[in-house]
Amino acid sequence: MMHFLDGMAPLADRYDGFIVDLWGVIHDGVSPYPGARDTLAALRAAGRRVVLLSNAPRRVSVVREGLRGMGVGDDLYDGVMTSGEYTRGLLADRTDPWFAGLGRRMLHLGAPKDYNLFEGLDLERVEDPAQADFILNTGPNPEQGEDDPTPYLPLLDACAARGLKMVCANPDLEVIRGGRRLICAGLLASLYEQKGCAVRWIGKPHPEVYGPVLHMLGVPTARVLAVGDALATDMRGAKAVGVDGCWVLGGIHQEMIGNDTALATAEATSAGLTPVACVPSFRWTA
Repeated sequence: MMHFLDGMAPLADRYDGFIVDLWGVIHDGVSPYPGARDTLAALRAAGRRVVLLSNAPRRVSVVREGLRGMGVGDDLYDGVMTSGEYTRGLLADRTDPWFAGLGRRMLHLGAPKDYNLFEGLDLERVEDPAQADFILNTGPNPEQGEDDPTPYLPLLDACAARGLKMVCANPDLEVIRGGRRLICAGLLASLYEQKGCAVRWIGKPHPEVYGPVLHMLGVPTARVLAVGDALATDMRGAKAVGVDGCWVLGGIHQEMIGNDTALATAEATSAGLTPVACVPSFRWTA
């Protein structure tokens, strides 16, 4: 049964470690949500461990810098992991059998801001699918548009014709940036998968990305709470790794659900998910 709470304060005593999503919980891609920084500070003051886990397709260092720019200092959390950082590790190490067979010629589907994910690796970036060994998908880019997948379909068709494998470094389907709904890498990957092509998904809700997060927290999983705004990634990911979930209604589902508790319950139930709690936003309210 989900408990509908005003804020995070009642949960602080029940858990020792918190896995906290970024986009939709801490910030909207432009600025922090009201109360988010204070809530992180309150958790830290209570001696709780906090690790931020994001499906951002970029390096941890870049995400940290962005948080500092929003006034979210390094002292407000214990660690960060991103789907981009985890993807880079797999591309660099090549110890995973799936990655070991990818080849070195990479077609990057994404924006220049995501180049940091693969810069410095032994990869050759190509633009022609005929020359590529695989696709690295970090999402749309501003030049082709960020709110409609249609401009990307010809490239996906050309890659599918060659049977190229795709690495998806952000499983999110969409995100809200400053009030505007944008598509993400996950939507493009879903379209590609529908063509019968192989996609390796890196990030929430897939369990492997939680490994380093749980290691950084260093507390029993029974004492860990995952906080996020997306049922499909945050809450499903929590269930996959056996930790409790707290669903923040003020992010990606805000337009559809608002603060309608009956609708929230119905949506979670239909998804086969049972977060232990729901909050309107990541706020404290003792």
